[in-house]
Amino acid sequence: MIKASYKKHILNFKSPSGTSRGILRTKETWFIILDKNGKKGIGETGLFRGLSIDDVVNYEEKLSWTCQNINLGLDSLLKELWAFPSIQFGIEQAFLSLKSETSFELFPSQFTKGEKSIRINGLVWMGEKEFMKNQIIEKIEAGFSCIKMKIGAIDFDAEIELLRAIRKEFSSKEIEVRVDANGAFNSKNALEKLNRLSELELHSIEQPIKQGQVQEMAELCSKTPLPIALDEELIGVFLNEEKNKLLETIKPQYIILKPSLIGGFAGSKEWIKFAEQNQSNWWITSALESNIGLSAIAQFTHTLHSALPQGLGTGGLFTNNFISPLEVENGTLQYNPTINWKFNLT
Repeated sequence: MIKASYKKHILNFKSPSGTSRGILRTKETWFIILDKNGKKGIGETGLFRGLSIDDVVNYEEKLSWTCQNINLGLDSLLKELWAFPSIQFGIEQAFLSLKSETSFELFPSQFTKGEKSIRINGLVWMGEKEFMKNQIIEKIEAGFSCIKMKIGAIDFDAEIELLRAIRKEFSSKEIEVRVDANGAFNSKNALEKLNRLSELELHSIEQPIKQGQVQEMAELCSKTPLPIALDEELIGVFLNEEKNKLLETIKPQYIILKPSLIGGFAGSKEWIKFAEQNQSNWWITSALESNIGLSAIAQFTHTLHSALPQGLGTGGLFTNNFISPLEVENGTLQYNPTINWKFNLT
């Protein structure tokens, strides 16, 4: 018999981080802890307040139900928890962790042996122009060949100017630039903005208009001079036929997979299958998880052998993250097996 419990943990940002949903100072997360004859299994349910579809009043109640019914087994629980993708993600990790020799090596590979790394994009947070410019310089100096910049928070002309300044110093062959609008554009002026952005030889733009405008997004994807990546658009789409229909209708150039928000590893694999059927490419992104969830996502990502830079975090945002083997070097995420995990929930 497996015993299960859950615990809440508040992650504190080293400095306030600007997003399209305001300034973040803390990030709430939860852990499911399994125990079978003294062997522990740990999984992070990466709830993202204001973004997760399962940000609901009975969330903790559902976590409690999951722990009480843990002996139903993983497959049955995943079906029961169809409307709680972050809990699906947590229990997938917890069951893999329970089987693992170390509790933290969920997908043993050349990555977890420290022999292979994962190329990642360097994230530039929203803020004043000078603040964003300084972050860009830091990322380039740290060896990133791909940066992702959030746009839509300051004046669009100022953002164009900032991107133009990058391109004056670095060609698209030297630095790949992705932008993320988080739905900031209006469907009536989005194409005009995409035309202006495309002159700067960008890789792609994430979610130019708000999710839920399927026909407008489909029209944008058919006319855009700049590849479009769907992100928030995937959140809350549960049924396989709905996933396929969405991608068949919109025909995006890319989709972005956040396991915490779309049903963990199983949900991500379903989206990848439909993306490839509809000639859409994809990459995987973390969503402000602690190093527990980030490591799980990174290990899973490595097994998929994507050639694109992934949108994985660096684990360095929080003052009270857990010590882990994850390291960032030359724009890649690496797993250093000589560093021991320190997971302690107080």
